Amino acid sequence: MIRVLILCTHNSARSQMAEALTRHAAQRLGVKLEVHSAGTEATRVKDDATTVMAELGLDLSTHSSKTLWDVPDAQNFDYVVTVCDSAAEACPVYPGKTTRRHYPFVDPSGGSLDRWRAVRDQLQVQFDAFVQALAQGSEVPATYSDSPAVDVA
Repeated sequence: MIRVLILCTHNSARSQMAEALTRHAAQRLGVKLEVHSAGTEATRVKDDATTVMAELGLDLSTHSSKTLWDVPDAQNFDYVVTVCDSAAEACPVYPGKTTRRHYPFVDPSGGSLDRWRAVRDQLQVQFDAFVQALAQGSEVPATYSDSPAVDVA
């Protein structure tokens, strides 16, 4: 089982959406992933994140905002992905076996639902590509890419 941790500052929006999208892509592709998200500080999952994810049939209503220390076995991940610059700077050091990636996304907080949908869709493209690479045994994307969505049907 491959363990993936997605980090953001508050674990309230981008990392929560990325967690759900990554888990969903893994299920579609039959990749055995254990996916968690956390923040450098905990707050709450934002209602707009829950709303735009529900549009895709993904339920965030049971998600809660957590810090790294609330995640099981927090120092033992195969991949640690930061989705905001602040989290990338504050991310702790991981052992040599951990592969770190930084995919910075705009914070949709305070924006319209269309802005939230745009960030959600960008997250989906990136994390579909991430999971597809794992499914193919390829190197996961090194940087954020806003290339067209990959086919993960």
